Amino acid sequence: MLEFFFDCSSPWTYLAFHNIQPLAKELGVEINWRPILVGGIFNTVNPSVYASRETPVPLKARYMKKDLADWTRSAGLTIKMPPTVFPVNSVKAMRGCIWLGKDMVPFATAVFEAYWSADKDISQDSVLTEVCKKAGVDHVKFFEAIGQQTIKDQLKANTDEVMARGGFGSPTIFVDKTDMYFGNDRMPLIREALERVKARAA
Repeated sequence: MLEFFFDCSSPWTYLAFHNIQPLAKELGVEINWRPILVGGIFNTVNPSVYASRETPVPLKARYMKKDLADWTRSAGLTIKMPPTVFPVNSVKAMRGCIWLGKDMVPFATAVFEAYWSADKDISQDSVLTEVCKKAGVDHVKFFEAIGQQTIKDQLKANTDEVMARGGFGSPTIFVDKTDMYFGNDRMPLIREALERVKARAA
């Protein structure tokens, strides 16, 4: 009923990842976590993201900083734009999420925290080793797994799938397969959609 396509390289995805969990728990809905590579989406269907980074609108950029700070405060998180590495290569982290499957939430949480709160480069093996230890994941098995072709193929398949279904970024959320929502601020609409589905099934 509820699918969450995500890449840990986005602060808005961090917010949505955090905010959707209590919502799903309250409504008794299981989240189907679907790791993707948002860079692949931008390259294929949404290159305007790169153009906006190269030539930002100053007024919009200033407001976006305030908007992110407002949402961060509302969620009770610590999020800041990484001064060292942005954007970041998240491919290893997202492959790790694929490998962990239903057990990925503690690991993904630690990845978000490392990058968006602690300004750590999650593309580096040393950082991912720290993340694994924090999340209780065997880092030796982690690095063995993310090199497997099946894991690489599944991450690409997820990315291709979300684009085929109309997605253009992260997070992309589906209710009941076809009802798509984009972004952290759609949580009230997602709640209403889930309630409608549950009412129809009752």
